[in-house]
Amino acid sequence: MDHEPHEPHERLLHREEVFAVQGAIFEVNRVLGVGFLEAAYQESLGIEFGRREIPFVAQPKLGLSYKGTALRAVYIPDFICFGCVLVELKAASAIAPEHRAQVINYLKAADLRVGLLVNFGGSYKAQIERLVR
Repeated sequence: MDHEPHEPHERLLHREEVFAVQGAIFEVNRVLGVGFLEAAYQESLGIEFGRREIPFVAQPKLGLSYKGTALRAVYIPDFICFGCVLVELKAASAIAPEHRAQVINYLKAADLRVGLLVNFGGSYKAQIERLVR
């Protein structure tokens, strides 16, 4: 797991797409603030993505397999934007290690490299962690 906080901007994967998604996240945070359930942030973010013409799929079902056999279990992240940026929302007091592990697993299942873990519950400002597989 690599957070890539010190890489030059020109080397960041999907930099423009991530920037656009972050703008929508900050707008939802500005309007709603803290204290809502995750579902409220998810619905609001979907509306904001639409208003900003950010292509997204909400709650896509990601199939899993074991040694070539498809499993009935699926992963369901909150969003995949631009076909390349996975977005997982939380409304928790803080981001926990298991939240990061969840995003990395979603990235593996989706065969994507970049994920944003977003926490609307910690303070007055949304916390965003960029995770790279």
